[in-house]
Amino acid sequence: MPANTSASSGQKTGKKKGRRLRLILIVLVLALIAGVGYGTYWSVSTVRASLPQTKGSIKLKGLNGPVDVRRDANGIPQVYAESDADLFMAQGYVQAQDRFWEMDVRRHTTSGRLSEMFGKGQVGTDKFLRTLGWHRVAKQEYETKLSASAKKHLQAYTKGVNAYLEGKDGEDVSVEYAALGFSNDYKIDKWDPVDSVAWLKAMAWDLRGNMQDEIDRSLMYSRLGPKEIQDLYPDYPYDLHKPIVQEGAVDEGSGAYDPKASGTSTQGAQGASAGTGLAGGTEAPDGLATQLSSLSDVLGKLPDSVGPNGDGIGSNSWVVAGEHTTTGKPLLANDPHLAPQLPSVWYQMGLHCRTVNENCQYDVSGYTFAGMPGVIIGHNQDVSWGLTNLGADVTDLYLEKIQGDGYLYDGKVQPFKTRSETIKVAGGSDRKIVVRETDNGPLVSDRNDELADVGKEAPVSSAAPDRSDGYAVSLRWTALTPGRSMDAVFALNKAGNFNEFRKAATYFEVPSQNLIYADTKGNIGYQAPGKIPTRAKGHDGTLPAPGWDPDYRWTGYVPQRALPYEYNPKRGYIVTANQAVIDDKYPYTLTKDWGYGARSQRINDLIASKIKGNGKISSDDMRTMQLDNSSEIAKLLTPKLLKIDVSDKYVREAQKLLEGWDYTQDADSGAAAYFNAVWRNVLKLAFGDKLPKELRVDGSCIKVEPADKTGPVDDPDKRVTECGERAPDAAQPDGGDRWFEVVRSILDDEDNEWWQSPSTRTDPETKTRDQLFARAMEDARWELTAKLGKDVDTWSWGRLHRLMLKNQTIGTEGPGFMQWLLNRGPWELGGGEATVNATGWNAAGGYDVVWVPSMRMVVNLGNLDKSQWINLTGASGHAYSSNYTDQTDKWAKGELLEWPFTKDAVENTTDNHLVLSP
Repeated sequence: MPANTSASSGQKTGKKKGRRLRLILIVLVLALIAGVGYGTYWSVSTVRASLPQTKGSIKLKGLNGPVDVRRDANGIPQVYAESDADLFMAQGYVQAQDRFWEMDVRRHTTSGRLSEMFGKGQVGTDKFLRTLGWHRVAKQEYETKLSASAKKHLQAYTKGVNAYLEGKDGEDVSVEYAALGFSNDYKIDKWDPVDSVAWLKAMAWDLRGNMQDEIDRSLMYSRLGPKEIQDLYPDYPYDLHKPIVQEGAVDEGSGAYDPKASGTSTQGAQGASAGTGLAGGTEAPDGLATQLSSLSDVLGKLPDSVGPNGDGIGSNSWVVAGEHTTTGKPLLANDPHLAPQLPSVWYQMGLHCRTVNENCQYDVSGYTFAGMPGVIIGHNQDVSWGLTNLGADVTDLYLEKIQGDGYLYDGKVQPFKTRSETIKVAGGSDRKIVVRETDNGPLVSDRNDELADVGKEAPVSSAAPDRSDGYAVSLRWTALTPGRSMDAVFALNKAGNFNEFRKAATYFEVPSQNLIYADTKGNIGYQAPGKIPTRAKGHDGTLPAPGWDPDYRWTGYVPQRALPYEYNPKRGYIVTANQAVIDDKYPYTLTKDWGYGARSQRINDLIASKIKGNGKISSDDMRTMQLDNSSEIAKLLTPKLLKIDVSDKYVREAQKLLEGWDYTQDADSGAAAYFNAVWRNVLKLAFGDKLPKELRVDGSCIKVEPADKTGPVDDPDKRVTECGERAPDAAQPDGGDRWFEVVRSILDDEDNEWWQSPSTRTDPETKTRDQLFARAMEDARWELTAKLGKDVDTWSWGRLHRLMLKNQTIGTEGPGFMQWLLNRGPWELGGGEATVNATGWNAAGGYDVVWVPSMRMVVNLGNLDKSQWINLTGASGHAYSSNYTDQTDKWAKGELLEWPFTKDAVENTTDNHLVLSP
């Protein structure tokens, strides 16, 4: 995947000359901004003050014995200790050395305390996060749910973080704190074990499932009927895209599922039966649409670090058994798709007991979260595992009928559970809020003034006939119930076989993830874990439910023994990429909103093709598959686009780009640029103007021609005068693989009503598929003329599809000089939406990259030292470190780094050696 060559050359921070020049510029700019008098305090030594010590020795109070920290040239640490306590204390110390600013921002996010760092602009976010109560639930988990050993590991980790912080001022920790000092006197608090546990809540929120679909589906009822909504949420295409589990099932004797049995599926069609926007066809009150659209607006304003929404977000993982590999042992690949962040959400690390025994139980390496002990994804000496989002429906919105100081349930008024929260604001006065909760969960509608007003004023319908105070929206979510996911991390790190792996999975309640497995003995497997609710008949989780009706409460959870798994399937490989977990005979509803399987089926096809005729798959083949950027929707639409008779010579020039195109979305491909613009315009024309106004967004080009035009305009520069503004009454689907399936389902129905589009000042109406396609091709031509120029030979996908890496908080909203210091990019990327190389873009907002393979790994179970990995950014969170973005150019090109594991391999790649001693 080619990177932007000019941008890439600007990213190479490893060269001494480049580092020196940037440091000089930093000092000069800071001096100018801060003023000559204060600026004299900013010097090279100030900027360098927080660079961690990575050589020699450091005395660390609380250690029981010496700990070795070996870093390679990329700054990736491998830690060696004699006890679990020392191992995790050292992990906390080392992660704080490299990433404490990131850790501090994360804990202020999860506790709803961003305003303490960044002022009044974060009050709205804090209000919403306090209402959810992530940190509060995490504290309950720590105090009441976690095992004694997990608590000890968390305490040791905390001790290490605080040992690093001891005696340091903000500027000694990171340059961001020095910048923060321009506006407030923020002081760093000590780390707490709950700060570590709470980050799992943020990750669960990022992977929460179908909440946005639930909102959107309900809003559609204001304009669309059940049949039309079913068109936009089609059934999962089991005939085209295979589920994860094909040969396994659930534990024998559970009675939950027989893969050979026939019968009616309980999963049913995705979408809604006749209704008005509430579950079960319950009549919804006026004002529901405004409440839900306001909630959607609140969700959209949360920080990018909490995660984007979209159909294309997900992850890839797959494992191939040794019978099909060149090594004779399994190969396992994983690349989770998350919002791009700088530094990356992942921190590569090895945690090694010099001798594995009862006192020191870990020998594990992989991807960690800075701020949390243990390894999230990776391998130990016996097994490897990967994660992808299962997508289980673990959230439900409830419309609550408010009466005075309570809410209606089963014909009676119940009192709210309430708690007061004080939000401290840097540079401002404290803000106080009251959080109200029903038995379903917190009232998220309280966090939006417009939404709350509508709730008070909403007319009462026959759904709740007593005239009173209106309505509110509550959220029920499994992550708001204390659980044991932190225990799962440690159990996975120690697992030595498939049974132990499955036992660890039982603790992995939230977020619900697909867990893929391989071991050094040659076994492969899969387990679906998670706390997944069951619902009463009539409530399938696809629409908000009436909170006053007991029939819509959760009835329990899917039994652990009934969750699907697979072990050594005959086909010899397992693919998980957010597709359906199991076929439609499975009796439990895991979700009605699966990913639609475009990525997963492409991976299945690539593996099947490679092993056909007794072919073998190598580690490099696994890497090549990760970089596959073939577009499934392009394969479907391009032949039809090429048959369109185009009279406009400029549009014909663009159409010719598609001739002979192999559907790969390389960064230098003009065909990929044009096709994706056509696809975006097809979505806008076919579906945009038909969606409710609450779902409409900006993000299209308006074609404007001279008012006195008497014939064709020959100069394409005159054909487009505005781009980036919303045309009247226009909307835009996000373009994920659900929309692939929507279009596929109607593609051969050339007169389908969805192909009808109204006329504009410059374009006639369309009545058929080909008319709409022709208009989309024309609009795409002029859109790209505005963005890329009139010469189609200069067009490339990478010029549209760019990645900017932004330091969250200050790098996003801080002063310009700090953004210049902290941010990097752009990189021009290949890949795209719902491709294996999932550099995702949201058609509602343009072509920029909004989610990425946040890391990539290929684990070789035949020789762990031959495994490979890469991170989106680098090990360091310090903007002036040579390891800040040193992996990004390689990541963009699809390269992987060596991943040493054994002691000898680590020592051979050691660049810096630090000893932590008691």
